[in-house]
Amino acid sequence: MSTTAPYEAYAPTAAEGPADLAGAWRAAGWWRDETILHDLRRWARLRPDRPALVCYSGAEARTVSYAELARRVDRLAAGLLRLGVRRGDVVTLQLPNSWELVALCLASARIGAVAGPVVPTMRRREVEFMTRLTASPVYIAAAEVRGFSYAGMSAEVADAVPTLRHRVLLGGDGGHPGGALDFTRDLYAPEPDPELLASLDGLEAGPDDPAQIMFTSGTTGEPKGVVHSHNTLYAMNRAQADVLGLGGDDVTAMGSPTTHQAGFTWNFVMPMLLGATAVQVDRWDAQRMLHILQARRVTFFMGAPTFLSDLIDAQRRTPHDLSALRSFATGSAPIAPLLVEDADAVLGCRVYALWGMTENGCVTVTRPRQPPLRAAGSDGTPVPGMEVRIVGRDRRAVPAGEVGRLQVRGATQCLGYFRRQEVYDASVTADGWFDTGDLARDDGHGGIRIAGRVKDMIVRGAENIPVVEVEGALLRHPEVKDVAVVGYPDARLGERACAFLVTTGPALGVPELQDHLAGLGMARTYWPERVELLPALPRTPSGKVQKFALRELLHAAATPSN
Repeated sequence: MSTTAPYEAYAPTAAEGPADLAGAWRAAGWWRDETILHDLRRWARLRPDRPALVCYSGAEARTVSYAELARRVDRLAAGLLRLGVRRGDVVTLQLPNSWELVALCLASARIGAVAGPVVPTMRRREVEFMTRLTASPVYIAAAEVRGFSYAGMSAEVADAVPTLRHRVLLGGDGGHPGGALDFTRDLYAPEPDPELLASLDGLEAGPDDPAQIMFTSGTTGEPKGVVHSHNTLYAMNRAQADVLGLGGDDVTAMGSPTTHQAGFTWNFVMPMLLGATAVQVDRWDAQRMLHILQARRVTFFMGAPTFLSDLIDAQRRTPHDLSALRSFATGSAPIAPLLVEDADAVLGCRVYALWGMTENGCVTVTRPRQPPLRAAGSDGTPVPGMEVRIVGRDRRAVPAGEVGRLQVRGATQCLGYFRRQEVYDASVTADGWFDTGDLARDDGHGGIRIAGRVKDMIVRGAENIPVVEVEGALLRHPEVKDVAVVGYPDARLGERACAFLVTTGPALGVPELQDHLAGLGMARTYWPERVELLPALPRTPSGKVQKFALRELLHAAATPSN
């Protein structure tokens, strides 16, 4: 049994949010009386042979139908019960994209437990923190991925976390050291006890129960465990599908991990809600992905601009038939106008820009009825069920065109931070507005344009530099492939701006960049005064630039060696 009572750490529950808002979301249909398990069973009944998942692991491709997935989920749910997993327990899942990952998330909900996805790049420090905070009783991972031993790491974590009773590993020869269990032999293969299977319906999670704890990156402090209910996940996925006109005949794909919120929603929950097919690929390789897009007739792709740029470059080298691909949704970084145009000319797809967070999913997105290039100058308008506002320090709306703090509220907003509710409450107003930590302005078309993170703001001589605007302008230089602008200390002005560049041509310096920005009419005070060239920018698995790592590079360069 868990050392904590079921759900005691999840506060507030969905029902304890602002009563008038919760009632409105339910009345409007953004919250419902079903969960994703009802969707799974619905499609298993109506479209039993429809592929729910097509999973690529190395050279192997495996298709799992809706009917077969429903059977596997129940089998794994019974296996989790045999391990002693109970209602409210967090099942830690550090798996590559696979049918096992998807099925285990569903199996957790089938017994009233909570899925705890962890991106594969996390290591002992982060995994130990997460499992200790959640008091997770079970950790499931591949034994080894690309030379890294999760078996060894998890043994060290288990030694440090008393609640972690079981480690279950995939792959290898099944003879895992240190008392670890084997996925096939110990969790999946045993014939389920009929009594256990019969008990599942009475254990299954409800729509307002916690469905997921997804940890933020924690680059500026301890990671925060974002808690979503089945209803908040339903709202975000229904909204994004409705806006982009996606349906049951679509085939989706991504380059990001499904253990990241973007992958979890766009390429797991959303296609399952629709009865569509999700293509799960274990690692990113643009050339390989082109082959998959062609072979599986993928219609929709979601990923950071770097994934889009990689696909365009690969398609130019080795053209594939991508006639099925209609849409590419992207966010997390500025989108160059040339990238939007190349996506149409080279890949034959339309680009949509979006903004969102782990805490609330896709909140804004550009629309099919808008000009395609809107994606290069806007982060979109709010999806149905969500509201946004831009406020100053006094929490009053800023004048049109001015930069302020972006706040959001609506049906997709998370329940809170696991066992750190005071941190979450400090970011939410009494009437439900969540302070995102982002800066934004009105885009002039009823939407928003992100201006940067509050913590990333550069103040040069009391003048705020609109970092995202500068990055977007630099991306318009024909030889700039990728860019990030960060601040560095200056004794006279407080801070100056440094542009980290990935270029396609000869080395660019400060004069070339400043001439480029002058030609665009950008204010001189916004120009970067230092340039650093890199072969690639450090990014998270979802494609976001790790600006803390760039600041560390600048700090290291400024620190005299002994």
